[in-house]
Amino acid sequence: MIHVVLFEPEIPPNTGNVMRLCANSGVRLSLIHPLGFEINDKQLRRAGMDYRDTADVKEYQNFDAFLEAERPNRVFAFSRFAKSNYAQVSYQAGDALVFGPETRGLPKAFIGSLPEEQRILIPMKEGNRSLNLSNSVAVAVYEAWRQHDFEW
Repeated sequence: MIHVVLFEPEIPPNTGNVMRLCANSGVRLSLIHPLGFEINDKQLRRAGMDYRDTADVKEYQNFDAFLEAERPNRVFAFSRFAKSNYAQVSYQAGDALVFGPETRGLPKAFIGSLPEEQRILIPMKEGNRSLNLSNSVAVAVYEAWRQHDFEW
């Protein structure tokens, strides 16, 4: 299994969509505080539908608490400033796929703390700014899962 980590997510429907994706793909979702919403937010429930009860969701006060508790094998930071293509990574069980907040992305210091091969880019047309958070997570999760023949 891999970990999807949402670092300080801000928009409840995005987190709800990711929660639903994680429940349906057998991936653990870790939410790093502060969150831009209450975990029982109506919009979060609507987007996550009834998957909140079947999703493996954990909350952490900060990223260091996540690292201490989960001890991921590797950490991959998804960013439009990265150079390593998401489809060229060989994902392994225990990897953490980290996505930043919708309005600002991951902090540059966080991205810079990782080796270049662990800074991951989802390509898009030149001149475009970003993909939706839940879409980005879906692209990455399904690539990792595909590499494992859709079994964790």
